Amino acid sequence: MRLIAFPHAGGSASAYRSLSAALSPTVEVHTAQYPGRQDRMGEPVVDDLHVLTEQLVDVVAALPKPFALFGHSMGAIVAFEIARRLETRGLVPAALFVSARRGPDVRKDTSHHLAEDDTFLKEVSRLGGTDASIFDDPDIRALALPALRGDYKAVETYRYRPGSDVSCPLVAFTGDADPVLEVPDVENWREHTTGSFEMEVFEGGHFFLDANLDAVVARILGKLTVSP
Repeated sequence: MRLIAFPHAGGSASAYRSLSAALSPTVEVHTAQYPGRQDRMGEPVVDDLHVLTEQLVDVVAALPKPFALFGHSMGAIVAFEIARRLETRGLVPAALFVSARRGPDVRKDTSHHLAEDDTFLKEVSRLGGTDASIFDDPDIRALALPALRGDYKAVETYRYRPGSDVSCPLVAFTGDADPVLEVPDVENWREHTTGSFEMEVFEGGHFFLDANLDAVVARILGKLTVSP
C-alpha cells in the first residue's frame, strides 16, 4: 500500500518525514514536491490549485496501485482535486485523508497573499508551523517568500467547481485549537464523498500532526486495513 502525501502552503516534501518513518515499512509514503522549493527551487511557483492539480495527477495515476491520498491544509484540497480527477479515469483511491482544512465549498475569503511582507509573515507564523524568528534571516526570508505567497494565493483564490466528487472513504482530521478552522466547516467534507466519512478531532492547533503522530498513524493504518 502506498500513501501519496501533499504538503501544506509553503511546505515541501520533507514536511512528511516523521509520518513516512512512522508508517514504514507497512505503508510506503510518496510525498509530492511542489515547484519552487528544495530540489525544484529553479521552477516557478504554481499559484493556481487547479493548475497544480493538473500537473500532478498524471504522476499520481502512474504510480503502482493500490494507493491512498493524504493532504494537510492546502494539501488537502490538492489531494481532493486529484482524487476527483483520478476517479473520472476509473482509479479510485483506497482512501482520502484530509487534514486541517475546511470542506472545499466552504468559503472564507481572505487575501493574506497581498499583504506586505511583515504582515504576511506574521499571519504565516500565527498558524504555528513556522518559528517566526527564522524570517529574521534575510536569506531565508528571500528563499521562503515566493513559495509562501504563491501557495497562499493558490489557496485563497481556489474555488470549488461543482461536479462529481469522490466515492472513496474520506477521513477528516482537525485540531481542537486551530485558529482558522471550525469543526462544522471540517464536517462539510461529508458532503463530498458517496463513500464512508469519518472525522477525528485531535488536541492541538493547525499543525497538530507531529504531536499526535502515533494516533494519526493508527487511524491511517486502521482505515487502510493493511497487515505489517
